[in-house]
Amino acid sequence: MNNNAIIKLYGADRCHKTQFYINFLNETELSYEFLDVEINEDHAEELRGLYTNRKLNFPTITIGSKKLRNPKSEELKKWLSKLIPQ
Repeated sequence: MNNNAIIKLYGADRCHKTQFYINFLNETELSYEFLDVEINEDHAEELRGLYTNRKLNFPTITIGSKKLRNPKSEELKKWLSKLIPQ
């Protein structure tokens, strides 16, 4: 994975798990895009497209082509560490 991988957080502002990931990602030096699936139907449709059941499974984080559904902190750190130059 390269440094230019795009990080997207699909979630809802009212969701405490989404807020956890926003705070978590804000503590990194990596840029990410927060996509609120409750206020933007385009974001909701993009998220539905990631899952064969077409459900709004949030929070979901994508890092490039890697999809993480409600990951534990350790798993998220592992994938984010691949983006940070050594």
